[in-house]
Amino acid sequence: MAEHAPAAADAAPAAPATSAAAPGGPADAARPRRSAATRAAILAAARDRFAADGYERATIRAIAKDAEIDPSMVMRYYGNKAGLFAAASEIEVHAPDLSHVPRDEAGARLVRHFLERWECDETLTGMMRVGVTNEAGAQRMRGVFAEQIKPVLAAVCPVPEEAPTRAALIASQILGMALCRYVLHIPPAVDLGHDELVAWLAPTVQRYLTAEQP
Repeated sequence: MAEHAPAAADAAPAAPATSAAAPGGPADAARPRRSAATRAAILAAARDRFAADGYERATIRAIAKDAEIDPSMVMRYYGNKAGLFAAASEIEVHAPDLSHVPRDEAGARLVRHFLERWECDETLTGMMRVGVTNEAGAQRMRGVFAEQIKPVLAAVCPVPEEAPTRAALIASQILGMALCRYVLHIPPAVDLGHDELVAWLAPTVQRYLTAEQP
């Protein structure tokens, strides 16, 4: 008669299973990475969709489809479309510190900075497209430039109480150039090189920065 196989209780003990949920285990390390990747995919899809469709027509479902995730994930991270738009339109223009720049070169330095920023960050162009067609986008762009140009003006503005007016005038030049060059693609604006654009725009921006009177 053939011998019976050993009973399960007599078998060698199995190696303990590793719990995926164990604190400090591989799952904990992977979860933040997955979360960051998911958020990045959602924001990239949202920026593209808001830029293409505008705020009103863009939908959570369409954005989720573009990001290749379930719509519930978008809601989980951002709550609703307004929250997603606020996150997608977070813009850091990295305005330069002009306090160490020769005073008569401040305008040229600022114009060149924004040219370089616009050409390395699609988010700025995307939000400009939204701002042209939607009040929420326009308000966002106004807020970004009003807040982030303030420190620039603080370093060089001869009349501090005029800083908000001067910031608006600078934005009119910077955003106007960006609209013509990167959104509307007006040929002469697109064809101008950086040095030419700086040469044309810098004197006006310089006046807004440092002139005592209009």
